[in-house]
Amino acid sequence: MKGINFKLLAAGCAFAFASCGGGNSNQSESGRDANGNLVGEITISGAFALYPLAVKWTQEFQQKNPGVKIDISAGGAGKGMTDALAGLADFGMVSRELAQSEIDKGGLGFAVAKDAVVTTLNAENPDVEDILRTGITKEKATKLWITQEIKTWGDFTGTQSQNAVHVYNRSDACGAAETFALWFGKKQEDLNGTSIFGDPGVAKAVQDDKLGIGFNNVGYAYDETTGKPHTGLVVVPIDLNNDGQISDDEKFYEQKDSIVAAIADGRYPSPPARDLYLVSKGVPQNPAAKEFLIYVLTEGQKLNLESGYTGIAPQKIQKSLDMLK
Repeated sequence: MKGINFKLLAAGCAFAFASCGGGNSNQSESGRDANGNLVGEITISGAFALYPLAVKWTQEFQQKNPGVKIDISAGGAGKGMTDALAGLADFGMVSRELAQSEIDKGGLGFAVAKDAVVTTLNAENPDVEDILRTGITKEKATKLWITQEIKTWGDFTGTQSQNAVHVYNRSDACGAAETFALWFGKKQEDLNGTSIFGDPGVAKAVQDDKLGIGFNNVGYAYDETTGKPHTGLVVVPIDLNNDGQISDDEKFYEQKDSIVAAIADGRYPSPPARDLYLVSKGVPQNPAAKEFLIYVLTEGQKLNLESGYTGIAPQKIQKSLDMLK
């Protein structure tokens, strides 16, 4: 079985976008050089969920502002939040709501995109037809990741199958696991299963295990080029009305575009749909970072949909922009 071809990311990777403008020697307090060009350095760290879109924002922003150097790395939402609050990064990419304790420490969240966590299954699972016919529910998720009462795929589908279920979880502190657990009333630390680091890691583990089931952000479940689930993966639909079968109006998982539309119009529930944030410690004081955030909240929003994310409601955008004044 082929591995997942992630174009933008391997676990723990980082991209540094080098300045083409000759450095910051002439930078003023306004973040402009003697010619009025924006210069400076920005550091971004955190959630795998937001990383692919943030890379595209970074690339376009630097094309417009070649005097700005940006370093961006993915290591999970927990790392992004920690780096932002410690002043090690201008922005932490965070794929969950901020905790009050984080707000008390100065964490300021700017909603910049929306996506969702989906349940992923190995496409060659011998019970795949029954699994896709019946779908997943909050109760089934609880019995898989919390109580571990579901031992076989027959337990999951209500059939006689004795094929064992292999459950995968995230080992790193992350918004995907927190949001997924919140869907059925739990927290990340409540989840059980074989722990794997990173979104790509879980997707690869499920892809390599015919009896495996896990959860991934939409961006790591679907191939950006084809719009279909990555080779070796299928996405398990949610049985929204709990009637034991997936009806036609619950089928929107075969293409990335269709699930993104379902997230945008609310057919896919929230959670496990969620807002994604850039988090800073207080209002950004770095002029280049502030300009980057303004770009993301305005012009950069056009990249959301084409990248498989949805945009942020205008009132939330305006609230964020007001915070930057």
